Amino acid sequence: MTNQSTLAAASGTFTIGGDLTVNRLGYGAMQITGKGIWGDPKDPDEAVRVLHRAVELGVNFIDTADSYGPFVSEMLINKALHPYPKELVIATKAGLTRHGPDIWMPVGRPEYLRQQVELSLRHLGLERIDLLQLHRIDPKVPLEEQVGELGRLQKEGKIRHIGLSEVTVEQIEAAAKVAPIVSVQNLYNLAKRDAEPVLQYCEKHNIAFIPWFPLATGVLAKEGGPLDEMSKRLNAKPSQLALAWLLTRSEVMLPIPGTSTVAHLDENMAAAELKLSDADFDALTKAV
Repeated sequence: MTNQSTLAAASGTFTIGGDLTVNRLGYGAMQITGKGIWGDPKDPDEAVRVLHRAVELGVNFIDTADSYGPFVSEMLINKALHPYPKELVIATKAGLTRHGPDIWMPVGRPEYLRQQVELSLRHLGLERIDLLQLHRIDPKVPLEEQVGELGRLQKEGKIRHIGLSEVTVEQIEAAAKVAPIVSVQNLYNLAKRDAEPVLQYCEKHNIAFIPWFPLATGVLAKEGGPLDEMSKRLNAKPSQLALAWLLTRSEVMLPIPGTSTVAHLDENMAAAELKLSDADFDALTKAV
């Protein structure tokens, strides 16, 4: 059994942008907000405990966004973990505005992105954001202007690295002509793999691939289904199988399962120790 403080390390490591080495199983901080990712969480104290526990388990990559709350997630991270451990990498995002619960509208005007980066620096208590991701490309603003502003903030020392979210291969290539792109965050999980071409591009170019909604197992986890049978045989939860499959699928994969409870966090992180055989990996791959 892995020592608790190094549990996340059992997932292996990946170096983002050539200089940020993180354990591949991280934590996504979207769920430590209110319903509809709006307002304060129902139990703020538990949210703080979750963040403390994640670091205790060896998580050194936390993903958040200015729009989670908005700002609630970033400020809770600051409250729980500042001053930050030296090895902790906090990634955040800008480019989605909030007008209420479950409402998300992209805004990529350069002046807005700059404002949000400045606010994230303040809310997180940082002098530089290690990884700032363009949360969505705003179709009303040229991509070059959106990435260009992030590039200027990078040159000013306010951003260390730049990432993208929900993009195509063509958009990655267009953005990379403006500024270096070190990560991509797209919807990807065992049951939904539309982003496979993007993942393959990231593998080819050693770009971190951060799958959001990594635990979607749906009907696969139902009694009698492929995850159900394998779960019983390996004494693992279906969610752990889903995470183990992602970690096995690619060395550039950085899953960031999110949760608002310590118990669920512990369950997710145990997936770092779950090693799938080639036969089990193939069986899960073919299950969809």
